[in-house]
Amino acid sequence: MKLTSIALKNFRNYSAMSLDFNPNLNLFIGSNAQGKTNLLESIYFLALTRSPRTTNEKELIRWGTESAFVCGELLKNTGKMTLEVELSGKGRRSKLNHLEMKKLSDYIGKMNIVLFSPEDLNLVKGSPSKRRRFIDIELGQINPIYLYDLSQYHRILKQRNRYLKDEKIDELFLSVLDEQLADFASKVTRARKDFIKQLEANANLLHHQISHGKEQLSLLYQTQMDGATTKTDFLNYLKQNRKKDIWQRATLIGPHRDDLIFIVNGQPVATYGSQGQQRTTALSIKLAEVELMKTIVGEYPILLLDDVMSELDNQRQLDLLESVLGKTQTFVTTTTLEHLKGLPNDLTIFNVTDGLISKN
Repeated sequence: MKLTSIALKNFRNYSAMSLDFNPNLNLFIGSNAQGKTNLLESIYFLALTRSPRTTNEKELIRWGTESAFVCGELLKNTGKMTLEVELSGKGRRSKLNHLEMKKLSDYIGKMNIVLFSPEDLNLVKGSPSKRRRFIDIELGQINPIYLYDLSQYHRILKQRNRYLKDEKIDELFLSVLDEQLADFASKVTRARKDFIKQLEANANLLHHQISHGKEQLSLLYQTQMDGATTKTDFLNYLKQNRKKDIWQRATLIGPHRDDLIFIVNGQPVATYGSQGQQRTTALSIKLAEVELMKTIVGEYPILLLDDVMSELDNQRQLDLLESVLGKTQTFVTTTTLEHLKGLPNDLTIFNVTDGLISKN
């Protein structure tokens, strides 16, 4: 799939702007704080209706205005498609081919995105919430049913946690909530485990290549409820933990507390791996996402590389570029071209200065 063009209005520091893109490689060059990352963020927002940088959506709306608008033309194997997202104080509105989508699951997944930013280099040793978010975003793009199950799980979880804070607990009502929570918990967990299994196969192959055959990478989905995959399993665990949950006034077990562990040559790389091994692991995971999406969706996703090349050494830069160029449409932000090696001839360079973008 290729994003052929984009138009922005009042998004971050862009008042109004439209661009046509190269189907292969697009480079955005400029000093820091000029709008390079904002442009990539707008592409991500167009695909997923959310920002990878903030949960406060008001930050996406240009200062002094009331709404932000992003529109893009997407070319897929099945034909052309127009995507639109408008953000205002009333919320988000998303459209496909000018028809409003009432359900998020009807919109997300039409345009697949893989983002690689400096923060992703900390995926291995960052907090468990970052890794859960990574799973949810990537899996949600290729499995709309998962998005629905996850949203229902969090809705019931929020209701259960709120009820646990009441002074008097009706255990019969709590059992009803447990029944509902266990149903969606089992669906979320099974989908995550299946995704991790598929991702691991791709990631291990790529990691083995990048480490020149010296390392094997495996992924472990870590849960407090070992082996729990069915609704009955989760119900039993919730019953066993009920007294503790009531005492703590919170749901202490479930997919919202799970983690993803990266293991290199039998050792957790977050604990025992060098910085180089941790970065190679993160790179392998991102490249594996690209290949897995191609396998499941039938088309390569769009790749966003946000100021990440300067964070990688020359060899890892080459490994990254060789793995994706000619396969994916790629967008790269950078402050200079000096450190980029092995670039193809088929590319477009854009200069970014204070919210204005021009072709080089």
